[in-house]
Amino acid sequence: MPDKTAAAKSAQAPAVVVRPPNHVVVRWRGDEEFESGRPGGPTLRIDGHGKAAQSPVDVLLTALASCSSIDVVGILAKRRTPVKSLEIDVVGERADDRVPRKVRRILLTFRITGAGIEREHAERAVELSVTKYCSVRDSLDPGIPIEWKVELNAE
Repeated sequence: MPDKTAAAKSAQAPAVVVRPPNHVVVRWRGDEEFESGRPGGPTLRIDGHGKAAQSPVDVLLTALASCSSIDVVGILAKRRTPVKSLEIDVVGERADDRVPRKVRRILLTFRITGAGIEREHAERAVELSVTKYCSVRDSLDPGIPIEWKVELNAE
């Protein structure tokens, strides 16, 4: 006879989704230029000089801004106040006095436009994203202060 208790417990337990690890390949293209992407997927150019493409630090700042923005757009959509446009201005201050010139501070300015979006809700969405949901932020050194501000534009 089947164990009804075990069946009831398994029916209540949330399914755990096991995701494969992220996998990218980075190819040197000469000088300080590289191409990166998932095997068989779209690629991103990277330039250590920051002339022909974003520099590695620019890519890091881009990753932080885009990761947190995904959450902001999703949170506001769940409130039934969808974002019409979003721009994130990112400034990363770097150490000048030593090598490596690590990022010491980051400021994210979220410029959000959308009908009915209230400042309180936009600020809360950004706060939740940067402090709780953004996996890129959680992968960075926790000692790096990340500040943010919201500029809300009426539609």
